Amino acid sequence: MNSLFPLALLAGAAIAIQATMNSSLGLLLKNPLFSTMSAFLVSCLIINLTMLFFGTSYPTLSSIQSVPTHLWLSGILSAFGVGMVYYLIPKMGAGSLMSYVLTGQMVVAMLASHFGWFELPQKQITHIKLVGVATLIAGILLVNWEN
Repeated sequence: MNSLFPLALLAGAAIAIQATMNSSLGLLLKNPLFSTMSAFLVSCLIINLTMLFFGTSYPTLSSIQSVPTHLWLSGILSAFGVGMVYYLIPKMGAGSLMSYVLTGQMVVAMLASHFGWFELPQKQITHIKLVGVATLIAGILLVNWEN
């Protein structure tokens, strides 16, 4: 097992808690888009402060100009994904929604790795990985089973 597993587990827990909190914010303000905006604004502030505190170097102008345009547009996907999570949690429940989100992430991540999208290292989809995904999907169906 990867030694970074505990950190990844904490990241997942933070995302679930953050999504639930921002969903509640969206309900109280009657506007999940405002909740999404506030999450990104606070995130931007925290990241900038962290970069200043840790003395992170900023990219050069030439490296910024060399980035393909489509990579700068990933914020569209972030806004959609985060906004949908905040919108759907009150309708589906946090656990149920996160189980579906996890399944979507896992399937697309495996495809991205398999095909080497966005210059990722290629990791072939094997029979064992397919069994793992099938088991994950079966588990998600069981977790969401309504009697």
